Amino acid sequence: MNDSNQYADCAWLDFDLLEQFMADGFRAAGVPPGDAEICADVLITSDKRGIDSHGIGRFKPIYIDRIDAGILNPVTKIDVIKETPTTAVLDGNNGMGHVVARRAMEMAIEKARALGMGMTAVRNSTHYGIAGYYSLMAIREGMIGITGTNARPSIAPTFGVENMLGTNPLTIGFPTDEEFEFLIDCATSVTQRGKIEVYGRAGKPLPAGWVIGENGESRTDTKQVLVDLTKGRAALTPLGGMGEDGGGYKGYGYATVVEVLSAALQGGAFLKALNGFAADGQKVSYPLGHFFIAIDIDHFLGLNLFARIAGQIMRDLRHSKKADGEERIYTAGEKEYEAWRFRRVHGCPVPPVLQKEMTELRNRWQLACRFPWD
Repeated sequence: MNDSNQYADCAWLDFDLLEQFMADGFRAAGVPPGDAEICADVLITSDKRGIDSHGIGRFKPIYIDRIDAGILNPVTKIDVIKETPTTAVLDGNNGMGHVVARRAMEMAIEKARALGMGMTAVRNSTHYGIAGYYSLMAIREGMIGITGTNARPSIAPTFGVENMLGTNPLTIGFPTDEEFEFLIDCATSVTQRGKIEVYGRAGKPLPAGWVIGENGESRTDTKQVLVDLTKGRAALTPLGGMGEDGGGYKGYGYATVVEVLSAALQGGAFLKALNGFAADGQKVSYPLGHFFIAIDIDHFLGLNLFARIAGQIMRDLRHSKKADGEERIYTAGEKEYEAWRFRRVHGCPVPPVLQKEMTELRNRWQLACRFPWD
C-alpha cells in the first residue's frame, strides 16, 4: 500500500517523534503523565493504521482546544457507580475519554477472563478516539471485543433532515489465524465528520449523498458543511444513504441501537443533550456514553479452533469471484494492516495545515522537539 501519491504535499514523521510530541503536549495541557501516554497511544494507533481522521488531526481541535475552553477535564476521575461479577457502570466525570475507555475495557476483559463475558457501560465521558483501539485490547487477550459510543448530533433519521444521532460507531473485532485480526470499526453514518475534515484540509468537494441539507438536498460544499453541521443546518446521512431505497433505515436503526446502549444502561445523556452548547450558545462539555463488551473465546471451544475457522472464512471471502475490473477483495482489518506495513517504514503523513498547528503548539509549550519542516 503506497500512500505517497495521495499525500504528496505531506511531511512524513517518525511515529515515535509524533507520539512523544502528543504525550508532551497532553502533559503541558495538564493531563497527568500516565494518562497523557494513554491518550497519545490511542491517537498514534489511529495514524499507524491509516485512519487519518482520528489521529494527530484530532489532537488540537478535539482535545487541546476543549481543555483550553474549560469543557474537558485534563485530570480524569473515574467513579464506579455499580458493579457485579460480569458488569459495571462507570462515571467519567468529563475526564479524558481515552483514559476512561481504557479502564472500562480493562474491567470488561477482567470479568470475561473470570466468567466468560464482561460488559461495562460509561456515562459522562468524552471523545475516546478510535473505537477500534478498545476492541484491539480484547483481541490481544484472545477475546472478541465490542464497543460503541454516542456522539454529538450529526445524523438525520431516515426521511428527516435534522441532525439527531451521533455518528455512533459499532465496532467489533476478533482474532484469526492470519497476520492481522478482523476489525470492523466504522460510523453508522455514510461517513463521519473526521473524514469531512480531511476533505476540508485537502480543499476537496464531498461526494454526493454524504450530507443532507435543510431542504433535503445533497450537499457537497465541504467547508460550509463543516460549519452547518455544528449549526444544525446540515446532517450526515445514515449508512445506506438518503431515504429507504439504498437501505438508509438500516444505518439509522444501528445508530439508534448504539445511542440507547450508550445512554440507557448508564443513565447518561443522549441526542441533543450532546450538542456541546448551552441554551445561551455558550460551549459546554459533551457528556458522552460508551459501552464495552469482552467475550473470552476459551470459555467456548477454544481460541485455536475459533481463530482457524475465522481465518478460513476471511480467506474464502477474499478468494471469492471478483467483479469485472476488480483485482482484489478485502476483509475488515486488512487495509489497516497494509497501511501499518507501509507506515512503519515511512512514518505518518502530516499535511501543511497540521504542520502549522504542531509548530504553534510546540512553540506555545516550549517543547524541545524538532520537526522535518523546521
